[in-house]
Amino acid sequence: MANPVFNTKNFQEQMHSGQGRQAPGWYQGGQSGQQGQGWYAGQQAPQYGQRAPQYSPEELQRLEQSYSGPAAGPADTGRMSYNDVIAKTVMTLVVVLAGAVVGWMMPALMLPGAIVGLVLGLVNSFKREPSPVLILLYAAAEGLFLGGISQVFEQMWPGIASQAVLATFCVFAVTLALYSSGKWRVTAKSVKIFMIAMIGYAVFSLVNLFLMLFGVTDAMFGLRGEYPLLGIGIGLLAVFLAAFSLVMDFTSITQGVQSGAPQKYSWTAAFGLTVTLVWLYVEILRILAILRGND
Repeated sequence: MANPVFNTKNFQEQMHSGQGRQAPGWYQGGQSGQQGQGWYAGQQAPQYGQRAPQYSPEELQRLEQSYSGPAAGPADTGRMSYNDVIAKTVMTLVVVLAGAVVGWMMPALMLPGAIVGLVLGLVNSFKREPSPVLILLYAAAEGLFLGGISQVFEQMWPGIASQAVLATFCVFAVTLALYSSGKWRVTAKSVKIFMIAMIGYAVFSLVNLFLMLFGVTDAMFGLRGEYPLLGIGIGLLAVFLAAFSLVMDFTSITQGVQSGAPQKYSWTAAFGLTVTLVWLYVEILRILAILRGND
């Protein structure tokens, strides 16, 4: 799902701090004859008609070197960058993969992984500041869950796990390509439709869960399994919602980078993308299971 941390007041304030940041050191105090921290640090700035202070050859050389050097990049200024988001996303996905390997070998860890992943997912989503440790722990827990459920399904329908992984990355690649080309953008109207669809999907999922818990339906996926066409339709809707969530994540990342958000929010971006990819994989795995179960 789209990461709610991007919409918090704290993130929005810090994301736009790049537009109203304090003036750099060379400029501070250089106005209106005020004492400053820049070129005229420790002395009165010259007024109109006054002679500027003289610099030694060493000082002039240092100034020339500072001007001729490369411009400071996002990493130098502590700002969010695309490379940083990519690096942290790869890191979280590697942790998910490592957890999935363990879960694959020990499917009994599937349920604990699901519970811990749910709790940490909620904590990370509404935490004021991103925590790299909690985000990586979430990735590890979700890896245990994904590895366990994939192994269970693989025993029932051989080859289903690799099909789900391939389909997940295909959806991600197509969504990224459409966003990069400008053919898929987030609008206020589309967000409203997304929220309505998400609420409907959540209500159906809760009703379906209660029906399964109280024995109203004994199908593997509840109403989805009992009525395969309904299950496939709901699954395709969920895949589309997950893809739209990716577009929302891409949009938030672009805005964060362009607005000079603090570098720490690269972890927030990595967390949001990981959450969406996990959701997307589970939905595709369930669709394939329903299709394979009705062959």
